[in-house]
Amino acid sequence: MSAVSSRLPVFPWDRLEPYKATAAAHADGIVDLSVGTPVDPVPELIQKALIEAADSPGYPTVWGTVALRNALTGWVGERLGATGVTHANVLPVVGSKELVAWLPTQLGLGPGDTVAHPRLAYPTYEVGARLCGANAVAYDDPTDLDPAGLKLLWLNSPSNPTGRVLAKDELIRIVAWAREHGVLVFSDECYLELGWEADPVSVLHPDVCGGGYEGVVAVHSLSKRSNLAGYRAAFIAGDERVLGELLQIRKHGGMMVPAPVQAATVAALGDDAHVAEQRARYAARRAALRGALEGHGFRIEHSEASLYLWATRDEPCWETVAHLAGLGILVAPGDFYGPAGDRFVRVAFTATDERVEAAVKRLGG
Repeated sequence: MSAVSSRLPVFPWDRLEPYKATAAAHADGIVDLSVGTPVDPVPELIQKALIEAADSPGYPTVWGTVALRNALTGWVGERLGATGVTHANVLPVVGSKELVAWLPTQLGLGPGDTVAHPRLAYPTYEVGARLCGANAVAYDDPTDLDPAGLKLLWLNSPSNPTGRVLAKDELIRIVAWAREHGVLVFSDECYLELGWEADPVSVLHPDVCGGGYEGVVAVHSLSKRSNLAGYRAAFIAGDERVLGELLQIRKHGGMMVPAPVQAATVAALGDDAHVAEQRARYAARRAALRGALEGHGFRIEHSEASLYLWATRDEPCWETVAHLAGLGILVAPGDFYGPAGDRFVRVAFTATDERVEAAVKRLGG
């Protein structure tokens, strides 16, 4: 039996363990700015909705409750500016990473097909291609790609790791090119509500897609905006033919969002106050860390959105990781996201206020 895992790269975070041990040995403890996992409390109204739905003995549906679909279509219209969105245009998923990893397989892709992703990118785009035996290619500008055999084009704006935002004109051009060549576009927009020096636009905005969703799907998550990484609450929206096919496949696979999480998602999407409160926390942490890093000799590139600072000291990234680990600060090496990141590190600002303050002090020393 051939091991599927043999198709996959080494799990990158395992390589960081020695540096984590160094940082943890600091007298005042580690400041972990590597993974970017939320640390702030789940808002009370979301916890309440989860608890009230805790008595859920029956199987949930893959498509979600009517209340969830109403919440998804309403949010996509109000927040993204999408028009004419119906239940057929939305589908809940069990966290966005699951969707990214298994999408090429669920689309029926395999050897001979190509999946494209940004040159600096979340590694799971490539993993998804490898899992089904498809070819993964990295791009700087997707319209420079050979469309022959290209079946799936990943966009990521705001970007993980760089925080770069694709301008509306870029999105319009890319979507038009993809449609011309029959290439399916999946736009990972999980950080869309975390724009700092730019206002990210969804691929579902009518200015971008022309008010129709043929060949375009957006991916959204509640992990960062609502501190729900532990809930695995996410969804996709767009082309109803693509979502309808995925719905049928996911029914057979039992890929169901738990009923209490569905109820919590409804509560989360119906409240803007907690999102604004969390944004304010992140804005303060971002400003403090950016100033401290720049004062320590770092240069920050892009980073106009998302939960990360893309930073460099113009040296190999692992030297920077080692330097910061010596200060008790753990960050992610840029080459986790592709060879083009080999002189950068990704610094998350998802630590508590106390830990961010500790990092600022150490960087200023």
